Amino acid sequence: MAHNTDAEDLKNEARKAADDVGREARKAADDVGRHARRAVDDASEAAENALQRGAEFVDTARERGAEFIDNARRKGQEYADDLRHRGHDYAEQARDEARRLYREGERRAGEAVAYAEDYYDDVSGMVRRNPGQALGIAAGVGFLLGLIIARR
Repeated sequence: MAHNTDAEDLKNEARKAADDVGREARKAADDVGRHARRAVDDASEAAENALQRGAEFVDTARERGAEFIDNARRKGQEYADDLRHRGHDYAEQARDEARRLYREGERRAGEAVAYAEDYYDDVSGMVRRNPGQALGIAAGVGFLLGLIIARR
């Protein structure tokens, strides 16, 4: 029976060792599970952070794009207002110049009328003083104009 006891003891030790190995394996499996859950949680958190940062980037890009559009619109409006103002200034300058030229034209036309009246008065006086001479000059001028017109 001593042999039986040794076998029994070995069996018990083997069971005990198997139980110890099983406990250690379960403990190791639990540790692996905890580490895996932690890794999944960390990866999930990293993914959420990446999504949040991506959303923040999109929001920032949208805001900056809106700012760029607003700045461009404002600059365009400023340029349009400036051009409109300059156009009004140039139109006013053109009106002023047109008025000046019109007055200058009136003045010169008045001078031409005055010279024509003076010349007419002089010619009328000369024709009254020398009617024969005026008639001869008129006939000569008429003859020359007739020749010029006939050649054409």
